[in-house]
Amino acid sequence: MFARDTKSLMNKTLAQGLFGLLLLLSLNQFVLAANLVSAVRVWPAPDYTRITLEANAAFTYKMSYMQNPDRVVLDIDQVELNQAIKSLADKVQASDPYIKQIRSANFQQGVRLVVDLKAAAKPNAFTLTPTGAYKYRLVLDVYPAVDPLMAMVAERDPAPANAAVVSVEAPPTTVSAAASVEPVVPSTGVLAEVAPLNQPAISEGPVIKNMPAEVKNVGRQIVVAIDAGHGGEDPGAMGASGSREKDITLMVAKKLKQQIDAEPNMRAVLTRDGDYFIPLHGRVVKARSMQADLFVSIHADAFSKQSARGSSVFALSERGATSAGARYLAKKENESDLIGGVSLNDKDPILARTLLDLSQTATINDSLKLGKAVLSEIGEINTLHAKRVEQAAFAVLKSPDIPSILVETAFISNPEEERRLNDESYQEQLCASILNGIKKYFSTNPALAKSKVAYE
Repeated sequence: MFARDTKSLMNKTLAQGLFGLLLLLSLNQFVLAANLVSAVRVWPAPDYTRITLEANAAFTYKMSYMQNPDRVVLDIDQVELNQAIKSLADKVQASDPYIKQIRSANFQQGVRLVVDLKAAAKPNAFTLTPTGAYKYRLVLDVYPAVDPLMAMVAERDPAPANAAVVSVEAPPTTVSAAASVEPVVPSTGVLAEVAPLNQPAISEGPVIKNMPAEVKNVGRQIVVAIDAGHGGEDPGAMGASGSREKDITLMVAKKLKQQIDAEPNMRAVLTRDGDYFIPLHGRVVKARSMQADLFVSIHADAFSKQSARGSSVFALSERGATSAGARYLAKKENESDLIGGVSLNDKDPILARTLLDLSQTATINDSLKLGKAVLSEIGEINTLHAKRVEQAAFAVLKSPDIPSILVETAFISNPEEERRLNDESYQEQLCASILNGIKKYFSTNPALAKSKVAYE
């Protein structure tokens, strides 16, 4: 009797143990399944290459930088080595300036990514919480050991002996021993509608006005920084037929650069020349590093009503927005950093945040003059959504010493305007109108002599 009870108890205990083991295995499988990587992307750029993994749960990871050969190792906990992760290897372009290849394998309770580099680099890894259409993201930015932009500036205009040079040191890290092989570094509104004006007729081709004598006689090149809004992880607004704002803005920016470069004593520089993301403050830093005389940011907004149409021009405001629409638009554009993905690490190795002087009344006044000149020219080829230059706290316009405007070329959400924005002939006319506005501005505001590049 006693033996039979003991055997029954043992069987019961064994059954409970097996049940517990099965439950534990099921929970482990659930954890893995709950953090399934659903998408991966690689964004090569002249300044850095970004690798992004997206999943429906937060990432836990460790990063290490190894040399001989140079490589970055990411150990990601509690994820499966699925087809999405394996596809990273096929997303690396031969022309990528920094990454040679990406390898992946199972490692402990997760996945190990090894990013083989073409040269020494300064990696920066960070995570992002869900924003917009994105879920949780793990981002690895691979920066070059030497910032190519600063190297180009230094080669063109050597810094004076008493200049303060931008610090591009890598973020401080603490090396600890990995459990098995390699050392690991813990990284740890609504727009107000405006009654549309009568649509003006479109001319046969762009009409570019003559260069004012003030620009011809300035004795140096006028430098215009052209900023193609959004890019990379941040697509911007979406058109009714699927057009992406980041693609439209880049096409327009490149055409505007061609037209400016064709002018005597003028040249243009692009903040981005491909499909990659640049933080808002990074766009300002680039313009100032290249000693730009003007800054023009190109956009194509969307609205919930497809009937919304027309172009607008905006400048910075120190005292609040000039309308509810301007306030809403500035808030939406300033969220670009949240969508595109910016590290909260203040030691960002390349795009050091510039401390901007917001007491810049003179620069804002010049921005308003520039905006008014450009708006009047755009009004000759397109409906104006607002008849005056609007103002709001746009982060991308916060350069203390460069007149800066943001041009909303049209509403990409309007099917007719979306079609025109994709039309090369209209793009040429649009760029010609912006260029004519720039010339009109210089006709009454001659460019001053520039000192050497100011290093923040």
